[in-house]
Formats: sequence, C-alpha cells, structure tokens
Amino acid sequence: MRRRAFIAALGGAVLATPALAQERRRISILHSGFPNLTPIHLLFEALRALGYENDRSATIELLGADGDADRLNTLVAQLSTQKPDLIIALTSPAVLALKQSGMATPIVFLFVPDPVGLGIVGSLAHPGGNFTGVTYSEAALGAKRLELLVDALPDAKRVAVLWGPQFAENAALLKSIRGSASARGIEVFSRELRGIEDLASAFDDAVRAGAQAVILVTDNVMFGYRKEVAEAALAHHLPSIHSYPPEVRDGGLMSYGPDLTESYRRAAALADRILKGARPADLPVEEPTRFALVINLQTAKAFGLAVPQSLLARADEVIE
Repeated sequence: MRRRAFIAALGGAVLATPALAQERRRISILHSGFPNLTPIHLLFEALRALGYENDRSATIELLGADGDADRLNTLVAQLSTQKPDLIIALTSPAVLALKQSGMATPIVFLFVPDPVGLGIVGSLAHPGGNFTGVTYSEAALGAKRLELLVDALPDAKRVAVLWGPQFAENAALLKSIRGSASARGIEVFSRELRGIEDLASAFDDAVRAGAQAVILVTDNVMFGYRKEVAEAALAHHLPSIHSYPPEVRDGGLMSYGPDLTESYRRAAALADRILKGARPADLPVEEPTRFALVINLQTAKAFGLAVPQSLLARADEVIE
C-alpha cells in the first residue's frame, strides 16, 4: 500500500510539472516596423521568465513588416492561416491590421496609445472581443515632454515637432503639445516626417522656422534610425526630446515615456494568463505605472548646454 501510494503521489507530481503537463504553445509576435532594432529581447526575457522559452517550452515567431504596409498585410494573412495560440502585436499599425482582418486569435497589444479611440477595444475596463494589452496616453505625454524640454532650455521660445503622419493618434499628441506651448508663450512649428529620406529636410525646415529645440514623435520606423536622428539633431544644433531611453542612449538629449521593461513584462503576463485559459475580453487593458526620464550629458556637452541640476535630480537615468 505504501509503495502504491508513493507511486501515485509520484505520478501526480509528474502530471503537475508545468514543463511536462503543458503542451508547447505557439506565440507569434507581430511588429509593423523593425523589431530587431528595438529592445525586443526584453519581451523574450519576460516570456522566458514565465516558462515560454523559444524552441524549448514554446514556439515563438518574430515577424517584422519593416514599415511596409503591404508586407504587414501579407504577414497578417499568414497569421490567419497559421492560427497561432496567441499573437503579441506591437504598434498601432500592426494591431489595426489584425483588427481589420477579423481574426479570432487572442491578441495582446503593446505601444498602442489610444486603443478605444482606434476602435480596438470597447473600453479599457471591458475590452470585449479578442484584444487586450498595455496602453498609455501619448497625448498627455506630449505636453510633459514639452515641459521637460523647456526646463532644460528655459530661453527657448520656438520648438519644432517632427511627427509621422501614418499614426492617427499623433494628431492628439500635437494638439496637447500646442496647448502646453501656448500656456507657456512658446510657438510650435509642426513638420511631418515621412521617413529616413526626409530626415535632413525636416531638420532644415525646423532651422529655417527658427526652432531652438525639437520634440521627435517616435514611430516604429524612425525608432530604428535613432542614431541618425541624434546625429541630425546635433548637426542642426537642435536639442531634442524623445519617447524612449534607447533613443537617448544612442545620442538624443532626453526622453520621457513609459518604462519599457515594465511594459514588456506586463504584456507577457497578459499573454500568460490568456494561454492559461483567461479570455482577453475579461482582462482590462493596463496602463503603465512607471515612467522614465533619461538625460544624456555627453550630448548636452556637445550642444554646449548646461542641464539644470533641478532637472538632473528628477532623472531616472543620467548618461555621463
């Protein structure tokens, strides 16, 4: 009896072991830009920490559309045929393409500033359908970035905003920046930025408009050219503020936005809950709790700029 009980207990332990009990899940990651030029490893690390390791406990496919709308649609059609267990979609174009396809696969999104306004979910609290994810209010952050840029450059009276027209939510961000600028007596020069081939011309136009600094509204394509953006800003002597820390580590002056590590971890946690049986419709869309201000003092020195100590004291990371 004791031997039988031991074997039964051992059998139960084996069945309870996640690696043996759980079938290998298929996860597809869809990015409308260049995922390998982003810190996508943070998402893989977050998934691995939850037991989803590529080619071992899970099959994880990374798909990038390289900023090409036709390629994005081809990848969405491919996913419709493959039917993975779950899709993690990064950036608004990728999520909208999946939404328009009518795919029933559970989808966790990331880097989508206004999922309600874009028609992705019914509300943040009650998404409905097969989409949920992690969002943030880019519009509110636009005003905050202007405020921080002016704190670094208190004499600035005219600021350029360079933004990609392919993101519908950028209109709200620009409106927020204009409102904050008006309250501070600052003029805004708005310029659409249509890709890397338009970068030099956009900065030339900002200089001709009398801008003294730049707010760069990062999109999924320009994020991959962040070194080139930083070089253009320096060449035109226009200190810049960006959305994400990698842009500053690669030469931008400042950034302010959601903590990327937290965002990736929370997206992975939502994916885990869905793969374990939860319905996306029942999982509220989450908002960031941590935001990071990063300042590059090497870049400030190259601009001949003395960043106020009061601003440095508020920074989460200072690159020296």
